[in-house]
Amino acid sequence: MNRRLAALLPPLCALLLLTGCPGATGPDPVPTGTATAPGPLPTGSTGAVPPDTSSPDTAAPGPPRSGGPPPRRARWRPEPGTTWQWQLQGRVDPTVDAEVFDIDGFENGADTVAALHTRGRKVICYLNAGAWEDFRPDRGAYPPAVLGRGNGWPGERWVDIRRLDVLRPVLAARLDMCAEKGFDAVEPDLLDGYRHDTGFPLTAAHQLAFNRMVAALAHERGLSAGLKNDLDQIPELVDVFDFAVNEECAEFGECAKLAPFTERGKAVLHAEYALPTEEFCGLSRRLGLSSIRKRLALGAWRSTC
Repeated sequence: MNRRLAALLPPLCALLLLTGCPGATGPDPVPTGTATAPGPLPTGSTGAVPPDTSSPDTAAPGPPRSGGPPPRRARWRPEPGTTWQWQLQGRVDPTVDAEVFDIDGFENGADTVAALHTRGRKVICYLNAGAWEDFRPDRGAYPPAVLGRGNGWPGERWVDIRRLDVLRPVLAARLDMCAEKGFDAVEPDLLDGYRHDTGFPLTAAHQLAFNRMVAALAHERGLSAGLKNDLDQIPELVDVFDFAVNEECAEFGECAKLAPFTERGKAVLHAEYALPTEEFCGLSRRLGLSSIRKRLALGAWRSTC
């Protein structure tokens, strides 16, 4: 999620969960562990809670293979106008009418991905690349020296992206997990730590090196990679990433910065939280963005343009 909203999350989330939106589709978010819609996929997902490390679908990724990454496979590249669903909480609702599903990589197993593929959907693996999370099964793979300040979200701390030598094998193992579960792409979150108070003296150059490394690791595994936010570095990264994922560019007057992606035939998967669809859909259509409105809980509910 957009870390600019961290301090406002509890009151905003409570407000948005109580309000609806004309033209909305999908069920309202529900408490973690409760199905969000009839006929959920048999994933066993319960939302963003500490996963059961005894489960094969949520087991910690192992160390990188001695023989290198999995063989390359042809990469999928979403085009402008591709419809999408973004659900990181609750059991995935496969009935949502979208060509692409962006779901949590740890909380969903290969069976969920395969079931969505059976319905003709492409599936993106959400991972946190720029921060450590104490509720993930591979939390012990991060040495204390690379953990920085909290980022405003419970159980999360920024990581020192300068330490590519340390973070590369950790992220490689996570991406191995995505590839082995059959995902088509990855959404690596928090690729703009250099603009935040992380506890480390990060620069734009450090961020570019880290983001390029993440994209390269994904590509080695046949996964397409989405640039999450990091708008100021789009000119340097648009040719490295296969699509973009953005939060609230309309709210903050930043959507024009995403034009380099659509101009190259690459999708921009865009979500707004506070603005009603009538306030951003016209702009989205002009720019070729794939825009939806979501609630901060990122359950199954969405409203489309």
